[in-house]
Amino acid sequence: MSDTRKIINDGLWTNNPALVQILGLCPLLAVSSTVINALGLGLATTLTLVSSNLTVSLIRNQIRPEIRIPVFVLIIAAIVTAIELSMNAFFHELYLILGIFIPLIVTNCVIIARAEAFASKNGPMASTLDGLMMGIGFTAVLIVLGGLRELIGQGTLFANAHLMFGELGRSMTITVIEDYRGFLLAVLPPGAFMLLGFMIAIKNVIDAKRKRVAKVVVIATPATA
Repeated sequence: MSDTRKIINDGLWTNNPALVQILGLCPLLAVSSTVINALGLGLATTLTLVSSNLTVSLIRNQIRPEIRIPVFVLIIAAIVTAIELSMNAFFHELYLILGIFIPLIVTNCVIIARAEAFASKNGPMASTLDGLMMGIGFTAVLIVLGGLRELIGQGTLFANAHLMFGELGRSMTITVIEDYRGFLLAVLPPGAFMLLGFMIAIKNVIDAKRKRVAKVVVIATPATA
């Protein structure tokens, strides 16, 4: 497997931040009550990952090892501040809903972990790709979780899409279940925790099945050669 393919596979599946590393759970469980909320936080986190990985990679040889972690945190904090101000200016209502979880991206373990484990040891192109794939993997889990919570909790999908897409988003709401009374547990963080547990379990089942298939192929190949 080439390095590029491995980076993509790690971010999206093998080493997914939410399903494997189990990092960044606080915003993941608290904010992902709808698809739009999840998408907003996911995009902000992805942009932070890409920008911080690229910046750390570019200056990695100029940073003394003793102060690398504080420098990484300062870089991440500056990027998150710029993203927070931009969201406040262009997506104000969504910014108000996401609230404290936007500035808390600074403390997301996924971001500092990728800066330390990957960006500080690899070139700009590989580091940027790693940040992008980790961000997409994290965002994908957020969106799936947000979709499940919104569907089970409210019977809709893409509610309040206008917060991100403007007036065009008002026509994007899909009412899956008419006259649905809702299921409160799915909207609350405990419901998110349980749904995430099911998602992790499904991933583990798929991985175990793939390993069994791979073993069968390896054993059968010499016999048929």
